[in-house]
Amino acid sequence: MRYKFELEYNPNLPLHESVYGTLRRAILTGAFSPGDRLMEIHLAEHFGVSRTPIREAIHMLERDGLVVIRPAKGATVAGISTDGMQDVLEIRRTLDISCARLACLRMSSEELTNLQKACDDFEKAVSSVSDITNIASCDIAFHNIIIEATRNKRLIEMMRDLSAEMYRYRFEYLKDTAKYPTLIAEHKAICDAIGARDEEAAEAASGIHIDNQELAIMRHIALYQDKH
Repeated sequence: MRYKFELEYNPNLPLHESVYGTLRRAILTGAFSPGDRLMEIHLAEHFGVSRTPIREAIHMLERDGLVVIRPAKGATVAGISTDGMQDVLEIRRTLDISCARLACLRMSSEELTNLQKACDDFEKAVSSVSDITNIASCDIAFHNIIIEATRNKRLIEMMRDLSAEMYRYRFEYLKDTAKYPTLIAEHKAICDAIGARDEEAAEAASGIHIDNQELAIMRHIALYQDKH
């Protein structure tokens, strides 16, 4: 069996962690679909490694909630549930609003310039119908500037941890090209509010942004479940 991705080998990490990182990215970006089986022997042959690091990586993915391992059936990619999405987005909404407020107070003029550029980059990416990985990267870059501008180390760490879980949902949201004009407008509203140092407007814009993501993702998951 051939896959559309190769092993992202890092000589500074144990082999199973390189395998884990590669498989994790493949799941988060949609190279694997919910329900797909992760066959140790096929992955070992594809990566040119033994089955041991594959097995260790799959167990790490199980701890992340990205893989389900069942006796006699092996490992399969976990589905995307509305419950899991709501849990993540409830937390993300609260933290995003806090980040937007703190960014209004603490963002430097240089960071604001970078935020405006990131806003433009995202618009260019979606307007040119770029690949979804690039669009997601531009989206992440925009939000990361806001997060870093908070100057709150604990908050930044929490957002980084949560971003890993959000990545999969972000991909599902970005598959809906009809939402791109709305996304562009929402980013601009957040950027303008922070630029004006308007905490109330920044909090409101950030909340709307997450609320719309939740509605869109729930609709996508419902459609997926109806088909399966």
